[in-house]
Amino acid sequence: MNNHRWKESIPTAAMWSIAILITALLAWILCDIAWRGFSHVSWDFLTSEPRDAGRQGGIAPMIVSTLLILCVSLSIAFPLSLGTAIWLVEQTRQTSLGGRAIRMSLDALAAVPSIVFGLFGNAFFCVLLGMEYSILSGGLTLACMLLPILTRVTEEALRSVPTEFQHASAAAGLTKTTTLLYITLPTAGPTIAAGAVLGIGRALAETAALIFTAGYVTRMPGSVWDSGRSLSVHIYDMAMNVPGGNSQAYATALVLIVMLLIVNMTVVSLIRLGSNRISGRNAR
Repeated sequence: MNNHRWKESIPTAAMWSIAILITALLAWILCDIAWRGFSHVSWDFLTSEPRDAGRQGGIAPMIVSTLLILCVSLSIAFPLSLGTAIWLVEQTRQTSLGGRAIRMSLDALAAVPSIVFGLFGNAFFCVLLGMEYSILSGGLTLACMLLPILTRVTEEALRSVPTEFQHASAAAGLTKTTTLLYITLPTAGPTIAAGAVLGIGRALAETAALIFTAGYVTRMPGSVWDSGRSLSVHIYDMAMNVPGGNSQAYATALVLIVMLLIVNMTVVSLIRLGSNRISGRNAR
């Protein structure tokens, strides 16, 4: 009996060890960035423009450019991915030829390196469509990158909703559209939120694709048609191309991590709040 318990405790200990290792690694990275960058973060750093090739001054233009790129990419990718996922779940069968072709295409796109998306965005958006180096070009390129990930996550979230919910709504005389809006989507909301968080994380951390599309300049953008440097591109430039820019790179990385946490928590809270309101309204 004791031998049996000992054998059962091995997998549990292994899982706990892995969890502790991952948590310790994350804590180490965060603490290292905070230790090296926190002393350089100030209100002036967040609100002023860079000087002396980025060694002095702040990162205000990069923050604005990053937020604009994120808004453009999500405003395009999220509705398209949601509509595509709903179509795949509601209008096609998993074994249908068209559905399988679309899923294979999405999986292939998800595996394409970001540098390839950057070259595509430069050729298509910047050159062919005449958008040149701009925040709009960078946002549309990121939308192409996020579309396969968000679509597949949303599709799996919708398929994970128990079929008994749909049967019960059909028995109550509800239409497919009503069932989708008031039952399926609220139930799948947390999983869809997780997919949105993954998309936001990739968009904020992207560097290679934005160098070829959004540009490299450090001035404050006046609109989405202007070129702009994202925070991730600024970190790369400070760390790799500017001697003495490591402190600025660490401070920018700390700001990027905090921004990522704030945006992620905001998105999750909004989606869950909307799901709870819809569910409560449906229950009444």
